[in-house]
Amino acid sequence: MATRVTFIGAGNMASAIIGGMIDSGFSPSAITATSPSDAFLAPVHERYGIHTNTDNVAAVAQADVVVLAVKPQIMKEVCEGLAGAVQRRRPLIISVAAGLDAATLETWLGGELPLVRCMPNTPALVGAGASGLYANASVSDEQRRVATELMEAVGLVEWVEDEVLLDAVTAVSGSGPAYFFLMFEAMEEAGVALGLPAETARRLAMQTAFGAAKMAMASDKTPAELKRNVMSPGGTTERAVEHLEAAELRRILAEAMDACAARAREMATELGGR
Repeated sequence: MATRVTFIGAGNMASAIIGGMIDSGFSPSAITATSPSDAFLAPVHERYGIHTNTDNVAAVAQADVVVLAVKPQIMKEVCEGLAGAVQRRRPLIISVAAGLDAATLETWLGGELPLVRCMPNTPALVGAGASGLYANASVSDEQRRVATELMEAVGLVEWVEDEVLLDAVTAVSGSGPAYFFLMFEAMEEAGVALGLPAETARRLAMQTAFGAAKMAMASDKTPAELKRNVMSPGGTTERAVEHLEAAELRRILAEAMDACAARAREMATELGGR
């Protein structure tokens, strides 16, 4: 029998994961998504052919996996409403909400449940995501495999064994796309200042980033080695990299990522977690 998965919430991230699951061979008949609004669910049903329901409790009654994909601010209310149903069914719980730790979620759901926290990122929307996962002690090896399979449908999966490290995942990949978008913006502006049309500079910057990432992922060389391979002594790339190093790009990026991780910790406190 296929693993039955219920998504509580049918927004962009849930839709991305559902689409990836179906593309990788998962049966739409084994997937359910919920939302308070039938009008919101109709496009999801039409696009993917999955089951939909406005009743969260009914939707999890036969679920093997429940994916919590609602905003952190309403998670407590949603979880407490589901507690009775998940305690009867005892499915694997996967949360894709930022800032809420496993112990808090488990408490809201009535306790003693297998729970995986997932920190995805927005490129999951185009099947190129990067997700960090953490499992509590109740998660079995088979449930870890299922969680990996679900999230690999939209990209790379990396497990961490210490939940605190999800703050570092947030700093690297969760928020990371915005760092690159800022880089694209800056490169476009600099290209325009050098005389290029904005569209040309933008396309060149994006394709260069895509190519560099693809090259790095296909290589067994470190980023430092790949960088050196592009830098001819006394050449143009060396001059540019020297300027970036002199401007302390590494320090700036490290401080930005420290601030990101610190904010993740603050959000956990604000939302009722750590």
